[in-house]
Amino acid sequence: MIELADVHVRLAQRDVLRGVTASLTQRRVGLIGANGSGKSTLARLLNGLVLPSSGEVTVFGLDTRRHAARIRRRVGFLFTDPDAQIVMPTVAEDVAFSLRRRRLPREEVERRVREVLAAYGLDGHADHPAHHLSGGQKQLLALCSILVLEPEILVMDEPTTLLDLRHSRQVADLLGELPQQVVVATHDLPMLAGFDRVLVLDGGRVVADDEPGLAIAHYRKVMA
Repeated sequence: MIELADVHVRLAQRDVLRGVTASLTQRRVGLIGANGSGKSTLARLLNGLVLPSSGEVTVFGLDTRRHAARIRRRVGFLFTDPDAQIVMPTVAEDVAFSLRRRRLPREEVERRVREVLAAYGLDGHADHPAHHLSGGQKQLLALCSILVLEPEILVMDEPTTLLDLRHSRQVADLLGELPQQVVVATHDLPMLAGFDRVLVLDGGRVVADDEPGLAIAHYRKVMA
C-alpha cells in the first residue's frame, strides 16, 4: 500500500531524510529512532503532510505530491498532542465535526458518533467538555475522531509520549485490535512487541529494518 522510493527531505536547510526506500505492506509497522532521526518526518510523508524534496512516496498507487487530498481521505493521522486535534467544545461534537464534509444525514452522524464513542469507552462522556478530559481520554477522543471516518491506514506520531503508563498500555492494546494497517513512530519500545516490522532511523537514514526484537536490539546498539 505504501511505497517510498529514494526519498530525500530537506527542511530548514537540513537533510531530515536521506535516500529512504521501503515498501510498507505489513499490518503493524513501527518507526523508531532518536529525536531528530527523521521518524516523525517519515510518518508525515505517508499522508502528504510533508512532501519529499526528491524521490517519490505513493499510497494506494497515488503520488502524495499530486493526490495528497485524496490520500488523506483514506489515511488518518494521529498527532502526539491530542489538544492539537480537538476543536469542538464537547466530546460528541468533536467526533461529529470530523464527518462534516461527508454530508451525511444527521441521524447517520449521530449513529456513527455513538458507536465509535461506545467502542472506545467514551460514551459516558459524550456531552462533557472535550478539553476537560484526562490525557488518556483526550488521546482516545482524537483517535475516535479519526476512526469515525473509517480510514484504511492509520499513522500515529508518538501517540503515548504525553500519557502515563496505564493510558500508554491502553493505547498500545487498542492498536492490536484495529482492523486498519497501522504505522507508528514511537519511543515506546514495549508497544512494538506484537508488531510485524520495525524500521530504525538514524541521521535521516533507515539503518535497520527487521522484526521487533532484532530491530530494537540494533537501535539499542546505535544509542550506545
